[in-house]
Amino acid sequence: MPKEATDEAAEASPAGMPQLLAKIRTLNRLRRIEGQVRGLQRMVKEDHPCADILSQVSSVHEALRAAGRELLRDHMKQTIRQAIRQDEAATETMCDEVVALIFRHGGRGISWL
Repeated sequence: MPKEATDEAAEASPAGMPQLLAKIRTLNRLRRIEGQVRGLQRMVKEDHPCADILSQVSSVHEALRAAGRELLRDHMKQTIRQAIRQDEAATETMCDEVVALIFRHGGRGISWL
C-alpha cells in the first residue's frame, strides 16, 4: 500500500474506515489504469501491431468501466446510509440523484451497469 494511503488509514476513525478503504481501492485502481495508458503510449511509440494496441485499449476501457461501477456503488451506499438516517424527503432526493447520475453518464457511452 502506498505510504500516503497507510498514513491516511492510521489517522482515520473507525466510523470513516469503510469510506477511507474505498478511496484507497479507487486510487489504486486508477493508478493501475494510468499504468495501462502509459503502456499504450509505449506500444504506439514502439510500433506494436494495431490489433495488439486495440486489444489493450479495450482492456483500459473495461478497467475504467469497472472503476465507474465501483464509484457509483460507493456513492449509492453512502447516500443511502445518509438518507436512512434522515427522513422520507431525503430518501426521495437521494433516489432522484442516483437515477439522474446513472442516466446522465449512461447516456454518454459509459455503461455503469
